[in-house]
Amino acid sequence: MTLYARLRPYAFRLPAEMAHEASKGLLRVAGATRPSRAALERVYRYDHPALEIDLFDTTFPNPVGVAAGFDKDAEVMGGLAALGFGFVEVGTVTPGPQSGNRKPRLFRLAEDRALVNRMGFNGAGADAVAERLAAGRPEIPVGANVGRMNAAGEEEAIEDYRRVFARLSPYPDYFVVNVSCPNTPETFDESSPEHLERVFGTLQAENDADEPILVKIGPDATAEGIGELVEIAESHGIDGIVATNTASDREGFDLESTNRKEWGGLSGAPLEERSTRVVRTVASHTDLPVIGVGGVDSAESAYRKIRAGASLVELYTAFVYEGPTVAREINRGLVSLLHRDGFSSVEEAVGADL
Repeated sequence: MTLYARLRPYAFRLPAEMAHEASKGLLRVAGATRPSRAALERVYRYDHPALEIDLFDTTFPNPVGVAAGFDKDAEVMGGLAALGFGFVEVGTVTPGPQSGNRKPRLFRLAEDRALVNRMGFNGAGADAVAERLAAGRPEIPVGANVGRMNAAGEEEAIEDYRRVFARLSPYPDYFVVNVSCPNTPETFDESSPEHLERVFGTLQAENDADEPILVKIGPDATAEGIGELVEIAESHGIDGIVATNTASDREGFDLESTNRKEWGGLSGAPLEERSTRVVRTVASHTDLPVIGVGGVDSAESAYRKIRAGASLVELYTAFVYEGPTVAREINRGLVSLLHRDGFSSVEEAVGADL
């Protein structure tokens, strides 16, 4: 049993959001100095040439990243890099600060190895994130997840995306437009073709530096809807798809925890099969790179997404249940799985099951 496994029951006595903030506090301290980061790297980092991937004009040392939602305000990037993650996606970043939804808004489903969150885009805003990115970035790629203010209507939302993009550029290595979050007010259809056309057109008109822009889709997207989104994305020069966001619909999930009835976005192990299916559908429609998210908690689950068409994978919930060794163990296991199947690199295995 790992040290984290022994300590986890005590951490789980705290409310979920309080425990999350405490873990970020530890990461902030551990990642604050070069010696402390080096000490973490000696324990947690696992490097292997088979894990390297070139995407978006940058090199990812391994394909396992931290999903948006964990480091909303770009506060613990250095600590996460020292734990062996190959990249970090900060955000969701909004134009200004906002408090998000009322607490409690983060719930553990321990029996299901899952979380339900309805955070509601709480964060310090684009200015604070831009200042932190400008002050110093980790030695791994950083993405920025772009969102809107909760009170924004359709016209205001498009301007919100533009404002965040303009403020943060050129600090991140890529941007992700979040039009599929189930935890913000549904004042209009963010994923409608008409809205996507306008969002992509607005951002590309602002994109003089040709920054990579991706779009994040939900786990309940139909094959027809995915095909339509891909067509729109390709026509506007969008550079990739992130699949998937959390799930608001509980239908089809066999959940045991009493917290299963809480409204919000479901993440974690129950989402793995559904999100992998979406990854496979997206990859069958396009050659654009796919980042796979949802239920990644082991080398095997990460490998399934890679073979389904994901070039990179992200996790958040697995960090809660597996602890600080999760990136190291997934990366070690990926190398073994690649060698078992005769692949010399992750890049060779991408889409092997298509």
